[in-house]
Amino acid sequence: MQKKLITVIDVNIGNVNSVSKALNYLKVDHKVTNNLDDILESDKIIFPGVGSFYEASKRIKASGIKDVLKKRVLEDKIPILGICLGMQLLATTGEEVKKSEGLDLIKGKVAIHRASKEGLRLPHIGWNDVTFKDFKLFDSIKNGSCFYFVHSYEMIPSEEVKVAYTNYGVDYVAAIQKDNILGVQFHPEKSQHVGLRLLKNYCEGKF
Repeated sequence: MQKKLITVIDVNIGNVNSVSKALNYLKVDHKVTNNLDDILESDKIIFPGVGSFYEASKRIKASGIKDVLKKRVLEDKIPILGICLGMQLLATTGEEVKKSEGLDLIKGKVAIHRASKEGLRLPHIGWNDVTFKDFKLFDSIKNGSCFYFVHSYEMIPSEEVKVAYTNYGVDYVAAIQKDNILGVQFHPEKSQHVGLRLLKNYCEGKF
């Protein structure tokens, strides 16, 4: 039987090494890459990121990764897990710096976190509990478990999708799923045992 290929996309937008270390700890075979042929051969994709939506949007378009990801995810139906900025890039557009295009895998936008209107400081940094219901990605994880967040922008979907929530001034999207398309706003690779469990669930196809 041919070994399944899990690729971790690296377009120099942060935290790829920490994700790779977490997968190594879990003994999950994977490849960190920005090579289009590797992505085309992937059976599962993990897309981590930290930083500016606008800058990342330019990089994935210029590199050809955007078109390849859309083919693999929308046409070939392989799963993708976006982490932090990687989740935000699943959206249609982002408003950081100036309006720019995401992957448009989930209809919606990424905007400045509404907590700023509640007088709360951004970026939102720290541990927050996540609430979910009938969400297989969280299999064997207790509802209300805490995960580690670092971000100033939030994803606001405009279509009906499965969502897990956390609260920072307002309830907002902590995790999202549309069929084979998944994303988490928090950093599972920095969220201790619950984060490792979530990564393990994804790699084992529990979604």
